[in-house]
Amino acid sequence: MTRPHGTSSLTVQLRLADAWLTICDFSALTPGRGVAALLPDGRQAAVFRDRAGRTYAIDNRDPFSGAAVLSRGLTGSHQGRPFVASPLLKQRFDLESGRCLDDETVTVTTYEVRTHGVRTYEVRTRRHSAHAF
Repeated sequence: MTRPHGTSSLTVQLRLADAWLTICDFSALTPGRGVAALLPDGRQAAVFRDRAGRTYAIDNRDPFSGAAVLSRGLTGSHQGRPFVASPLLKQRFDLESGRCLDDETVTVTTYEVRTHGVRTYEVRTRRHSAHAF
């Protein structure tokens, strides 16, 4: 009997200047939750995966408090736009544009994100032995 068994080696990458930086395995991102990633220049990015599998990345620093906490915020959507709410002062930031939904004069940096890699399939073969009776 032969059956395919799907595995994936997908990674989440952010575009920094002219290069892509690998952040983590796609499977490490829990839908609706964020993770913080330390960037080469010492800044942090907050990386999110939604329930549809789309990924987003914004600056992790909350511009209202100065704390690096946006990766710990609650995610949701407003008028079809994905956002994260700061866990401290609750301002909401659009995950696609970085614009604060509660104060349009404030934005956070957004990063281009891609899921990179291949999906591989392992074929398992089960051998049957014949027994003579």
